[in-house]
Amino acid sequence: MPDTVRSTAAQAEANLHAVLHLVAAGRLRCSETTRRPAAATVTAVAEVLDGGDFYPAEPIATFAWPLLLQAGGLAELAGGRLQLTDRGRAALGKPATATIRQLWRSWVTTTVLDEFNRIDRIKGQRAANVLTSVKARRKAVATALAACRHNEWIAVDELFAAMRRRRETSPTVARSERGLWKLYLVDPQYGSLGYSGFADWPILEGRYTLAVLFEYAAPLGLIDIEYTDPVGARTDYHGNWGADDLDYLSRYDGLRAIRLNALGAYALGLTGDYQPPASTTEPERTLKVLPTLDIVAVGDPTAADRLVLDAHAEQTSDRVWTVRADTLLAAAETGRPLGQFVTFLADRAMHDLPAALAVLVDDVTTRAARISDRGLVRLVECADAPLATLVARDPKLRTLCTLVGDRHLTVPVEHETQFRRALRALGYTTTPPGG
Repeated sequence: MPDTVRSTAAQAEANLHAVLHLVAAGRLRCSETTRRPAAATVTAVAEVLDGGDFYPAEPIATFAWPLLLQAGGLAELAGGRLQLTDRGRAALGKPATATIRQLWRSWVTTTVLDEFNRIDRIKGQRAANVLTSVKARRKAVATALAACRHNEWIAVDELFAAMRRRRETSPTVARSERGLWKLYLVDPQYGSLGYSGFADWPILEGRYTLAVLFEYAAPLGLIDIEYTDPVGARTDYHGNWGADDLDYLSRYDGLRAIRLNALGAYALGLTGDYQPPASTTEPERTLKVLPTLDIVAVGDPTAADRLVLDAHAEQTSDRVWTVRADTLLAAAETGRPLGQFVTFLADRAMHDLPAALAVLVDDVTTRAARISDRGLVRLVECADAPLATLVARDPKLRTLCTLVGDRHLTVPVEHETQFRRALRALGYTTTPPGG
């Protein structure tokens, strides 16, 4: 594989919204225990990423995106499936750059994953008291990245040398010398990294740094990257016992150089604002929007475009989608701004959009705004109207509940504990449902 250079900022902005649409469509599943994406989820993400993943058969960006959304509070697990949070639904209607900055800052402080676990050829990581705090390690890499010169390439080994010179940029991996002996390649005795020279900085700290940069900073568009096939890319581990059987130590070994770009400088707080470069390419005009509100694909819509069409219209044949009031209402229900759908169609349509579409979108937008979901509440029934009034007017309880009818109160679930405490202070309590 020849060296590949990829500028990531524009791709990251497109990919953020594409993956959010995947979540909104209920297409992504993750482990309830580890929160890691399932194999089918990795495949689904790969289909919508602009430019695809960095390697065809080695999940990196496709693995990272579901974790980044969870760490940033844009998506959460419900029954093993990712669903958008209120913040995630809002992000669908906002420019991507501010959301990307927030995602990186959330990732620096998250504990959803230790990137070193992704270097799975180094065994023994699950033993007690082996690894240092992942937050401290990730902060060290972020500090090192912020010290890179803006818009200048730096070779990975040159970056390693700079990181080793400063304590605050060296992400120490092993908690202690005893912990170091528990880490190993292939065999826990002969392959232990505790032997002299078996755990040099590039083996542990260097590989951890590569994982953070390649799998998280690059997909978020913070760094442009130059990379090649990991097989044979680095030889620094060849002296270790058992290394003869390993084509590479980590899937990130092919990363050769990085360049902190303008989006990265903005996300890292080095600049106050970020202006995305003017797009040099426009979406292909492959759609016809008929007066009947059928959308006909003349060319081949991208996987990401199909997601948007599926979210707002019903697919009635291989290349035809039909927009109706109920399909737009379903889209609005998930938090998708309908005005963005109109812009999406205008950018890809071969002609002016029919007036009927604007009329329908305006009508649905108006109707969707007239009823609001205020969240889950607990319904509390009182024995009589005077008691309900007493509770509803109590100085400590009146801000925690709402009187509905004569004898019922609604209590937002986030106020339930406080409501029960104040109710006990008033001399009452609630019985369980059916009690």
